[in-house]
Amino acid sequence: MKKLNLNEIAAACGGELIGSGETIINNISTDSRKIEEGSLFVPLVGEKFDGHTFIEDTVKKGAAAFISQKKVDTNAPYVLVEDTTKALGKIAAYYRGLFDVKVVGITGSVGKTTTKDMVAAVLSVKYNTVKTQGNFNNHIGLPLTVFGIDETTQAAVLEMGMNHFGEISYLTNIAKPDAAVITNVGVSHIEYLGSREGILKAKCEIFEGLKPGGLKLLNGDCDMLTTLRQKEENAKFYSLNDQSCDIYAKDVRFISLEETAFTIVCSGGEIPVRLKATGRHMVSNALAATGIGLYFGLTPDEIARGLESFRSGDKRMDVIKTDRYTLINDTYNANPQSVKAGLDVIAGLEGRSVAVLGEMLELGENSPAFHREVGEYAAKAGVDVIIGIGNDNVMQLTLGASFGGAKKVFYYKTKEEFRENIKKSLKKNDTVLIKASRGSKFEEITDMLKK
Repeated sequence: MKKLNLNEIAAACGGELIGSGETIINNISTDSRKIEEGSLFVPLVGEKFDGHTFIEDTVKKGAAAFISQKKVDTNAPYVLVEDTTKALGKIAAYYRGLFDVKVVGITGSVGKTTTKDMVAAVLSVKYNTVKTQGNFNNHIGLPLTVFGIDETTQAAVLEMGMNHFGEISYLTNIAKPDAAVITNVGVSHIEYLGSREGILKAKCEIFEGLKPGGLKLLNGDCDMLTTLRQKEENAKFYSLNDQSCDIYAKDVRFISLEETAFTIVCSGGEIPVRLKATGRHMVSNALAATGIGLYFGLTPDEIARGLESFRSGDKRMDVIKTDRYTLINDTYNANPQSVKAGLDVIAGLEGRSVAVLGEMLELGENSPAFHREVGEYAAKAGVDVIIGIGNDNVMQLTLGASFGGAKKVFYYKTKEEFRENIKKSLKKNDTVLIKASRGSKFEEITDMLKK
């Protein structure tokens, strides 16, 4: 992080400076456990916690200053504000404006984290690149990622998540991206946004902060995004299927669970790629990364090298081989689109395929129907064994699988019940996809089967 003084910070967030404005800030943290000498501590307030209770501790640890919503009896300098979370965003927006860096904003119902990692892998071939770490893609995480930019940074790849209107608007106006990617519009968060049309509207908020003339890179295989074809200027499309799009893939071959070969066709010609990941959805993400690479001046060879350096993140289609099973740990999150993508991967493999599935959250009043639809899809895709673990929504998934013609379907209400029936449900040499929303903690299933 570039050093700031407290005068700059007070001006950026519109707060009242109390104490010396010449105080130098070396880094900014919302976590009192990670305070270092010269830190600015920003205490956040939640439903069950109040970071203000840790202010004194952070000063003792060496914090140079802090932000506060409350007047504090202290000798340390601080900035008094109405809302520390909003102040964090305002400071980040000011800080972003200090740098001439190439910024990519990425959102979407599915695949935004993997696309972010692929884009960063590609840009890193040519530029010193900062990217969102883990799932730091919200109103707190994105500002903290922005503070990771410094004088050596040439590019930043910022993921933007949301589940309500206005959230992407807030993030993009901090990030001010040069290019914006929307990976797709599914049904995630439909509980809060009402319809897919509502989700499209919320995702398109990313354009509000886009620089004039900036690239809008959209998935041409998404029915909702293709409606923007005649509406959005500077829009380019990528596709797995449509050769009229600006970037598309051909000759896709799944070499193994851990490698896919394909050719990208684009303005730069044809780019042969061997990706260390599997699934058509992974190829789609690679097409998005290609579009960004081309926009920022990378050669086809540099793009290929970047994609081939990519490795999947933790709990995202991680392949784990044990003495008994081949596990695909995809427990980071789940929604109908991402579950179907995982089912497509295992359905096309040799040997017996097994899907161990849990609940998909935030699907609103139509959640039972979405779960039944996924169960039917698993059956029709040809997955050999379908196992549901969880509540009534998961029971609907298994019913859908049965109605869809699956021959072997099991339903367990709890993970413990599944544990007691593992030998009944699974056989040696099975390939097992494990997938559910984060709230279901299905990594516990992975750990169970690893043992």
